[in-house]
Amino acid sequence: MATETKLWHLENFNLFKTLSALEKITMSTKVKHDYLKKNEYIYFPEDPSSSIYFLKGGRVKIGSYSDSGKEIIKAILTPGEVFGELSLAGEEKRNDFAIALDNKITVCSLSLEEMESMIEKNPLIGLKITKLIGFRLQKIERRLESLVFKDARSRIVDFIIDLGKEKGKPIGKELLVKHNLTHADIANLTATSRQTVTTVLNELKEQNQIHLERNQFLIRDINSLS
Repeated sequence: MATETKLWHLENFNLFKTLSALEKITMSTKVKHDYLKKNEYIYFPEDPSSSIYFLKGGRVKIGSYSDSGKEIIKAILTPGEVFGELSLAGEEKRNDFAIALDNKITVCSLSLEEMESMIEKNPLIGLKITKLIGFRLQKIERRLESLVFKDARSRIVDFIIDLGKEKGKPIGKELLVKHNLTHADIANLTATSRQTVTTVLNELKEQNQIHLERNQFLIRDINSLS
């Protein structure tokens, strides 16, 4: 891939906004690009944690397997998101798996050594990575609490609220949330069924708490969403 194209890819990640033009050009020569099809694995549990990944196109599922072999979905990532970042926190082997959910997936990767070198030269990137790790740990903690203490409907509503706070674009008092999640995806992330997700979303729509459209929804008032 041409350096100009790689550079364009990097400039679309908020993580690298603080890099100078020269630093971006230097980094673009070290970034690896992979193109995957649906159900191809990016990494497996127990693989060495030797790279950081940046999702350019498509969706990626992050999850793990229980002792009985059941799949546990932790996140569904969309373009612009970073994953595999725990290697920077000392993870030597992957605890999770990452798998392509769509047929056209573009993933950029940078070796752990290159990423650490870049952080050393630009500490602000290290701070952003630290905040990202903390934010994701908080999300996992909230999800665990929700699974233990709340019913299916409350878990789905909590998920919508979290998505609104994370990705919502304010339009007056309303929040426009663009996403690439199916009802089945939301069901997997909230440990519910697709039918339950559809029922709850339709109820919220009838109550005029949200407005639904393909790949996006509008939260009327996130503070009163219930």
